[in-house]
Amino acid sequence: MADIVTSSSRAGAANTAVPFGEAVKVWARVAALSFGGPAGQIAVMHRIIVDEKRWIGEQRFLHALNYCMLLPGPEAQQLAVYIGWLMHRTVGGLVAGALFILPGFLAILALSYVYATFGSVGLIAGLFFGLKAAVLAIVLQAVVRIGKRALKNWAMLSVAVAAFLALFLFRVPFPIVIVVAGLVGLVGGSRGSTLFKTGGGHGAAKGPVLSDAESLFGEATPAHARPNLRWSLSISGVLLALWLTPVAALLITLGPDNVFSQIAVFFSQMAVVTFGGAYAVLAYVAQEAVQHYGWLQPGEMLDGLGMAETTPGPLIMVVQFVGFMGAYRQTGGLDPMLAATLAAILTTWVTFVPCFLWIFLGAPFIEQLRDNRALTGALSAITAAVVGVIANLAAWFALHTLFREVIVWQGFGLTLDVPVPASLSWPALMLAAAAVVAIFRFKAPMLAVLAACAAAGIGWSLLMH
Repeated sequence: MADIVTSSSRAGAANTAVPFGEAVKVWARVAALSFGGPAGQIAVMHRIIVDEKRWIGEQRFLHALNYCMLLPGPEAQQLAVYIGWLMHRTVGGLVAGALFILPGFLAILALSYVYATFGSVGLIAGLFFGLKAAVLAIVLQAVVRIGKRALKNWAMLSVAVAAFLALFLFRVPFPIVIVVAGLVGLVGGSRGSTLFKTGGGHGAAKGPVLSDAESLFGEATPAHARPNLRWSLSISGVLLALWLTPVAALLITLGPDNVFSQIAVFFSQMAVVTFGGAYAVLAYVAQEAVQHYGWLQPGEMLDGLGMAETTPGPLIMVVQFVGFMGAYRQTGGLDPMLAATLAAILTTWVTFVPCFLWIFLGAPFIEQLRDNRALTGALSAITAAVVGVIANLAAWFALHTLFREVIVWQGFGLTLDVPVPASLSWPALMLAAAAVVAIFRFKAPMLAVLAACAAAGIGWSLLMH
């Protein structure tokens, strides 16, 4: 692994006009601003990498995003790995992906210490209350931004609307929505329809769209991004060993019933099946963690989700909290905080090492197919469907942020989350509305909105108590 990274680092500067040191600073900035779940994170990355820095063009960005949407795991973090690898080879992908995780890991670890020590105290609850309102506005902004970029004609808009309705009204599983969208785009693209061409169609997004040729990276495929089976197998073998060796070592030394072995195996399995993002798998994780393993008490998963939603980094980082609390309560003879810290590191390791594996194994082959009409059509339709998916998540988030009680209604073949009107939280509504106005009307910076809403939430908590 060291040889691979070292050689990549030496050659990285030759592949892009962007110095590697500058790239590291920008990836750290992206990571620090990556609030609001995948929608917000992708929007931040697009704004900085494409709009502001102009490192890569719109089409190449969307092509990479489309591929990451098909993979298990957090698509935003994998997109950072992909772009980092594209620009600065293996070391670029490793640095971009690791920096994307680090702020969220440290933030959730700190909040987990507070949670385990003090519980859901008033100030912490007020902080989360305010941040959730801000995150709702940020996610809505992300839906609008990505929608303008991806839904450039009636066909893409129809795919997005169909995906939203399938999820919101009929609870169609996410993989089915993606497969159907991909098939529609595959047929359309193979027939040469311009409706399924990334960046084509009518009704372009507002504002200039950066073409690949106008970007610093250019539109050509560099030598390191071309398929190389030997390199792919070598780097994949190293990453596979880094992922599974600790799992095997724990099973052999501690046995399958030890909490650390259980965490390693469970979250390794989860890393392979988390298609559709964090929300698609969180219900399963919560059920297993509460009912089967006894790591969490009922309702604590929502507290962990609040941490993940209001800290930078992938939403799936909530599993770090699950592992932390599991080892905090089942210490295996260690000090509870030490056991919990080790479990948080282990959970993060087995969750995210596979993400690097998927990118380094498949990205060169996907990059080579960037001009394939059928594949481009399939991936473009998938991107449109994902806009509908994100809109569905935004609706879900709005319901659970603005209302204290939401019931599930079933009838006429539909399954709906219906808010109880009397449970409307007027403070949450007013704070969310203020955040929306600040972002959409006054173009307020994201961190300023987050800070203001957090302060307002803490102030409200103090006022009520």
